[in-house]
Amino acid sequence: MTKLIKRASAEARAFRNKDADAHDTTLNKQKAVRNKKRAPHDDDLHDAPQIEAPRKPRFAPVTFSEEGGVRFLHFGTEWVQGAMRLRKPDHIELEYAQQMMGWLLFIETPRRIVQLGLGAAALTKFAHRFLKRAKVEAVEVNPAVVVAARTMFELPHDDARLTVHEMDAWDFVNDRGNHGTIGALQIDVYDATARGPVLDSVGFYRAVRACLTDAGVVTVNLFGDHPSFVRNMKRLNEAFDGRVVALPEVHDGNRIAIAFSGPALDVPFTTLQARAKLIEAELGLPARKWIKGLQESTGQNGSSFSI
Repeated sequence: MTKLIKRASAEARAFRNKDADAHDTTLNKQKAVRNKKRAPHDDDLHDAPQIEAPRKPRFAPVTFSEEGGVRFLHFGTEWVQGAMRLRKPDHIELEYAQQMMGWLLFIETPRRIVQLGLGAAALTKFAHRFLKRAKVEAVEVNPAVVVAARTMFELPHDDARLTVHEMDAWDFVNDRGNHGTIGALQIDVYDATARGPVLDSVGFYRAVRACLTDAGVVTVNLFGDHPSFVRNMKRLNEAFDGRVVALPEVHDGNRIAIAFSGPALDVPFTTLQARAKLIEAELGLPARKWIKGLQESTGQNGSSFSI
């Protein structure tokens, strides 16, 4: 990986406006202290401004790197949190992120698509650009990530079809106003170490399921070579009554889990293949590879896919 790009801190941009008023108030107080007429020979320091100890930042720093025409997002470590090819900003660059669109094999474009964890906004931009019938939303707790997505990764500003919520994903999925309203929900919630989701309890996944429509689908980015994978698959299966599959590993360990709500599925592979060809032709995503992955991971090599 190349050296991180030296740019103005995304955190500074995100928190600049919030801190400006407080900063100005502090400066005014300090000026008043300096301008106050002091008594002769008064050398005490009781009016001197107090220096506070630096506060520990709530989030890891948002940093960037570039290599081979691709810009990468990091959270202060070498772990890649997202990517964008500079010449194709609406293209989904990373294979695991392409697989996060695997729900397209099973449902038509829903009215509402939600991404938990914005990252470099690849999925959010793609859905907003190409899936015109959907309202596209992203949920991101770190305002600096939102700033980075818009200034470094060409995420458009909110409009009639696009909304970015600056809030915790836990609060979002537990909001009853979201229950039963989301057709496709994509989960990619990682911290700086990028070795396992930061939200992975049974309670979280049950709330995720509650957000889905009657035939909704969830995709989750997991790490197959880490203990968190087994834990997450167990909890997903508990929350979704065993209706979960995981595609084979790509990159350096990413595995995409797909979980289904609604009635049981029994789809002929010929139907899935026809659907995959349409996805490849219209969206440029390698959908036939997803079907091979389903067959490889489930062992279902008959005439239909069942779950």
